[in-house]
Amino acid sequence: MSESHRRTVSYIDKSREYYAAHGYDKPYMWARYPTVPFTGPRPDLSSATVGVVTTTFPVGASMPKKAYAQASDPIPDKMFTADLSWDKDATHTDDVGTYLPLAAVNEAAQSGLIGSVAPRFYGVPTEYSQRRSHADAEQVLKWAIEDDVDVMLLVPL
Repeated sequence: MSESHRRTVSYIDKSREYYAAHGYDKPYMWARYPTVPFTGPRPDLSSATVGVVTTTFPVGASMPKKAYAQASDPIPDKMFTADLSWDKDATHTDDVGTYLPLAAVNEAAQSGLIGSVAPRFYGVPTEYSQRRSHADAEQVLKWAIEDDVDVMLLVPL
């Protein structure tokens, strides 16, 4: 294979190798949720309330980062992304719509494709702790229930 072609990299294998190289006794265990009641979206989304989850944070967010909910209107014109991992040489995060697509979801609501946009969007930190991910997911679920969200878009950076 020439160097101009992409090669497949197994993220799972790379993670296991990383943990082993750092002296961890047990290989990393990927989270599994065999009893989570995921269901597909309803065939008709025209009455669904759609929420958005992002891994970015409002500019000026205080540390430590934790799950948050923020009003969907007005749409933020900038979010804090500098400490997140993304290819900073090949792209940028100047277009908020690429990782917080509230404008597109609003357009879908205006056109009748979906019912409405949730009154808040939700943010979660990029964490590599299953305990933290579980706690953040429980908090976002609580907010989504409060906001009568039917469908959630997960948009990590």
